Amino acid sequence: MFGIAFGQRIRPAVSAWRGYSSAAKEITVREALNTALDEEMSADPKVFLMGEEVGEYQGAYKISKGLLDKYGPERVLDTPITEAGFTGIGVGAAYHGLKPVIEFMTFNFSMQISYAKIIFVWDFRWVLLKLLLVALQFWLLMQAIDHIINSAAKSNYMSSGQISVPIVFRGPNGAAAGVGAQHSHCYASWYASCPGLKVLAPYSSEDARGLLKAAIRDPDPVVFLENELLYGETFPVSAEVLDSSFCVPIGKAKIEREGKDVTITAFSKMVGYALKVPITDVVEFGWRLFVSQAAEILAKEGISAEVINLRSIRPLDRDTINASVRKTNRLVTVEEGFPQHGVGAEICASVVEESFGYLDAPVERIAGADVPMPYAANLERLAVPQVEDIVRAAKRACYRSVPMAAAA
Repeated sequence: MFGIAFGQRIRPAVSAWRGYSSAAKEITVREALNTALDEEMSADPKVFLMGEEVGEYQGAYKISKGLLDKYGPERVLDTPITEAGFTGIGVGAAYHGLKPVIEFMTFNFSMQISYAKIIFVWDFRWVLLKLLLVALQFWLLMQAIDHIINSAAKSNYMSSGQISVPIVFRGPNGAAAGVGAQHSHCYASWYASCPGLKVLAPYSSEDARGLLKAAIRDPDPVVFLENELLYGETFPVSAEVLDSSFCVPIGKAKIEREGKDVTITAFSKMVGYALKVPITDVVEFGWRLFVSQAAEILAKEGISAEVINLRSIRPLDRDTINASVRKTNRLVTVEEGFPQHGVGAEICASVVEESFGYLDAPVERIAGADVPMPYAANLERLAVPQVEDIVRAAKRACYRSVPMAAAA
């Protein structure tokens, strides 16, 4: 009964994968990352993986599943909970010609230490102890960032090109679900502001596999920002993507869907939001499904949207973005990070500098709320961009709805 009713209400999402031609099979983002690591470690003995629980536990998110058994503890290294320590060790190894892949359990909290057990022991003076440990955590955070920014990112320039630092820092970034303010920070704009780093943010299995291979092969330090909620997502991939030689060029965006009325830029999980909208007429079954492209919903109102998957945050593919805006004459940027000094702000600046005369409407920026991430589920949803926000912004850019200023 459910299948019949369900089938009558929802159209097959065939067009949702229009950007993935000649699909051979479907794999999860987790599998894409795992196979990319496996193939690069097999191809180059200088590549090794290091981080918390990457070996015996096979990764906190099972990205490194099977790698310890295949390559041994010398190339898959479990570390203590000391990100400042193994980040520095990785940078030093890269100085000497090795190619470390450093896994952070999360970019949000991975460079801090846990004080839960200490507070349990010293419960009667927990307030003072917690304040001291927060200060220590901040110190360790700055120590780990010191290795990434002051050592990895700047050494090539400071050595006049004599020192290369081929290292990858990878792990989940941004908000997950119900993990609070300290586990929900998006670091894309942080690292993208630093010369010497390359910053990548995959969305699909194709992105994850191709970009990770490119990152490992690159002679410069790469910050590889994954998303926890995408690990289990399945995407169709072609035979070309599954080939061991496959690689996605760093600094090149992908047009996921072509359009003529408005350009929508996004990266990581937000690409899915830009491409898909929720079906609300099955709410009685308790489901919330994403099966139809947002661009198709907009098309029903006469709006043809072009969706750009940035893939690379630094270097940013300004040419593709500006070429699209010059065609559509409108722009909506989408990101889950904070609005001030964000990736969307940089895209807006680029378009104003290079394509201002082509704009027929003000640029619309969709970003996370300018507050620490709430823990409550209802507030959390309000703090991150939703599909309906993107649809409303696209309609405002095309003058199909009342502007926010006029409605205020």
